[in-house]
Amino acid sequence: MKKSYLLAAAVGLFATPVFSDGHATGDAEAGEAAFRQCQTCHVVQNDDGEVLAGRKAKTGPNLFGLTGRTAGTVDGFRYRPSLVEAGEGGLVWDEETFVAYVQDPTAYLREVLDDDKARSGMSFKLRKEEDARNIWALIVSLSPEPES
Repeated sequence: MKKSYLLAAAVGLFATPVFSDGHATGDAEAGEAAFRQCQTCHVVQNDDGEVLAGRKAKTGPNLFGLTGRTAGTVDGFRYRPSLVEAGEGGLVWDEETFVAYVQDPTAYLREVLDDDKARSGMSFKLRKEEDARNIWALIVSLSPEPES
């Protein structure tokens, strides 16, 4: 039994880098349904202007190409200072950072920045981690491969 746990732990350690470069553990198809919670504010719109998910919402930034993007850097979008500061401090969007952020954006930024006054412009919180992972999978499936 111990060998099974050790093997599972070893596989997990070695598999983590595979998912950090934009691959997703969630279900993109389930992410389409879960994205309905996001489309009031966000859209996934490619460089040609084609809306791939959501509507033409502009309250939040376009999520196309989010994989590997430094937080707070979409041209022309006005972010709250805390998210820009987190990006300047090295916050890059991958599955783990995205999932943690969307479940409680302000709490996440407060922890990352070690600042009790940090605030996110995103007030919505996804309740289910599974929804967050599925939405990430959808975003990854619709976005170009991140640049190395």
